[in-house]
Amino acid sequence: ASTVSRGCGAHNAVLSHPPFSAVSSSDGYFSHRPKEKTRTDSNNENSVPKDFENIDNSNFAPRTQRQKHQSELVKKPLSKQKEHLRKKLEEEKVKENSLLGKSSNEVVQLNDKPGKNSSDSNLKDMYTSPRQQPLKRTADSSPELRYEQPPKCEVTGKEAISAMSRAKTKQCRQEIADVYCQHKHEKLMPEKVTRFCTLEGKANNNVQWDEDSVEYMPANPVRIAFVLVVHGRASRQLQRMFKAIYHKDHFYYIHVDKRSNYLHRQVLQFANQYPNVRVTSWRMATIWGGASLLSTYLQSMRDLMEMNDWPWDFFINLSAADYPIRTNDQLVAFLSRYRDMNFLKSHGRDNARFIRKQGLDRLFLECDTHMWRLGDRKIPEGIAVDGGSDWFLLNRKFVEYVTFSNDDLVTKMKRFYSYTLLPAESFFHTVLENSLYCDSMVDNNLRITNWNRKLGCKCQYKHIVDWCGCSPNDFKPADFHRFQQTARPTFFARKFEAVVNQEIIGQLDYYLYGNYPPGTPGLRSYWENVYDEPDGVHTLSDVALTMYHAFVRLGLRRAESSFHSAGDNSCRYYPMGHPVSVHLYFLADRFQGFLIRHHATNLAVSKLETLETWVMPKKVFKIASPPSDFGRLQFSEIGTEWDAKERLFRNFGGLLGPTDEPVGMQKWGKGPNVTVTVIWVDPVNVIAATYDILIESSAEFTHYKPPLNLPLRPGVWTIKILHHWVQVAETKFLVTPLTFSNRQPIKQEEAMKYHSGPPKNAYMEQSFQGLNPVLNIPVSAARLDQAKRNAALVGARLDAWVDSLVGSVWSAVDICSTGPTACPVMQACTQTAWSSLSPDPKSELGPVKPDGRLR
Repeated sequence: ASTVSRGCGAHNAVLSHPPFSAVSSSDGYFSHRPKEKTRTDSNNENSVPKDFENIDNSNFAPRTQRQKHQSELVKKPLSKQKEHLRKKLEEEKVKENSLLGKSSNEVVQLNDKPGKNSSDSNLKDMYTSPRQQPLKRTADSSPELRYEQPPKCEVTGKEAISAMSRAKTKQCRQEIADVYCQHKHEKLMPEKVTRFCTLEGKANNNVQWDEDSVEYMPANPVRIAFVLVVHGRASRQLQRMFKAIYHKDHFYYIHVDKRSNYLHRQVLQFANQYPNVRVTSWRMATIWGGASLLSTYLQSMRDLMEMNDWPWDFFINLSAADYPIRTNDQLVAFLSRYRDMNFLKSHGRDNARFIRKQGLDRLFLECDTHMWRLGDRKIPEGIAVDGGSDWFLLNRKFVEYVTFSNDDLVTKMKRFYSYTLLPAESFFHTVLENSLYCDSMVDNNLRITNWNRKLGCKCQYKHIVDWCGCSPNDFKPADFHRFQQTARPTFFARKFEAVVNQEIIGQLDYYLYGNYPPGTPGLRSYWENVYDEPDGVHTLSDVALTMYHAFVRLGLRRAESSFHSAGDNSCRYYPMGHPVSVHLYFLADRFQGFLIRHHATNLAVSKLETLETWVMPKKVFKIASPPSDFGRLQFSEIGTEWDAKERLFRNFGGLLGPTDEPVGMQKWGKGPNVTVTVIWVDPVNVIAATYDILIESSAEFTHYKPPLNLPLRPGVWTIKILHHWVQVAETKFLVTPLTFSNRQPIKQEEAMKYHSGPPKNAYMEQSFQGLNPVLNIPVSAARLDQAKRNAALVGARLDAWVDSLVGSVWSAVDICSTGPTACPVMQACTQTAWSSLSPDPKSELGPVKPDGRLR
């Protein structure tokens, strides 16, 4: 096994029992990635890695949907079209282990038999249903290659064929075929573009920054149009950022992603409070690297130009992950001095390399919220192509030119960048540098970006983009000194995420505006919504819905046992309907559990009340007792949605069901190189997987997803970590049985399918049963029988089983009432410190203060 990215926590790893073997990568994630060189960080915001030459973006085979556990259940002959496509792909010799064509979580099979990763199997698996619905076939899981009209040419390029095979909708396949044929007939891309700039090379404008310049506010200060392009559910973080940048003299235009309806509702609510805040009447689904982001900016510019009552001078784009590092007054003083300049960050000097890295010489098309790569193209002659960061500050004159000009440069560049990856990182640079305004460019976008390329270049967007790119990391408290540098003008920083670290946002906020008064509530708390009733219950997974209902029952039992007195029903409740809302709750940057708001009938008065229940995960990680002399292991956790960049599970609380694919993570302290053995044990003591990991001295995290056959047996699983076959620690995780299937109460036939464990109890091709006596983990016939009986449960008995399991790894901490209640000892949610309805002054938006600010 080989090692990559030394110094970033890499390690070697080998599964204990042949034929399984694996290649390790940075932080112990097994993958097919080629080696990466370590490199020094830079503040240049290119979203592609510096060691691009070592990343294979050359080939993009069809994405596979591995379907190990039900291969018997789903076997249909390939249709003629699929068979033709299969042959096409084989003829093109699609590189089987292409970086982007394969999930980075898959293990390399070194046995001679055709394994699950063989190319033939990939092609068949391409037509099996997605992992989320492992036991069903869905209508769009098996796309026939149909079009509205047949393509206007023969589609022969392997990238276009691959894109068409993976596109989900008929409309998208039609678009791919049409664009491919237009390009093939040379009717799509401009060959030559007029350059209007008289300069040779780039402008070299040096702008000075003086900390004291704010004292000399100009007579005619500039007014800024802030364009906020936001998505997700972090409404409180957005409101806190908005509060920090708000001033009554500026203008705020907000675009909320088409898929972020909860955030859109929140934004509409606060925008109505201020006359200088507007929300776009249109919404796009913007994806990382997508052409839609450039369309969003261009449409926003057009809207702003047409708002005659908004006399703005500068256009600044921000996201909810940005935060100011200087005050509005300082920004205004600076921009007023340089009101004729445009501020963009360029990639550097090597243009040919930038074009290659950025994929500007490739044709892309966005549809089905995916950027499909369709083949090669030429860069137009006559102009210099440039690019860098897609965060910029542009003056009104240039925005007007880009919006309304019909000259050769603007019209052809809009065409060229409509079919470009990451177009917002290059379009404005290229137009500016080739236009009459070229002498106004300043090579500085006035931002500081937290690049840690060793962690940020994990090809994390390959599910939505046929390319490998990088993304900045979140700032942490240790980075605070970087905001105080005065060598160059910087006014904003990114990225910040309160679910990762809120303390740094607090530090910046206090640095700019001073501390909140003593006793201000909620300063170290953070709440983020994960579900809201208007979203509709269809937006929840069956696992989440199952768990949320169990949490509600846990809370009501807690209320009854804590508040109930004999012969009095005033604090006894019966749960009603689905949850109203669910929030993640953090305190001092530690996940504290879920807050579930829900309806329940008070049994004393038969009236509906709305309550909020706080449930917290119990500690499941335990160091062996007596402790071994092995001291490097600090923590271990099992979950899904591992974020290798921020080194945390995005599935907070680790809600897992039988069809999920869990990842095991370990956190290490410094020490000598060691090998540990990791053993996964299911609820009836079947050993599901075992593998060895070599932990290098510098490793900080390791994580690995064993290729387990699904469905996983519901119940509490145990992960044992051994050193020289002596137990060092263990951790547990719950695979919950499902009480819902497709958001409807589960039927017995489905319950049996999901809850019986994998066929023949075999989680892998080989059995580890011989290890049971060695590890003193006996498999008992009685437990197997009980598991079989449990698999058939439905209705109230299934709920009771789920509740007993959930109660073993979660506890109900508290419960409160959101409105009137007949329970005399129940506290009001607004009076608690923990409820999502408790005070949160740092994120609440009030009236404008006399100095024009909110903060």
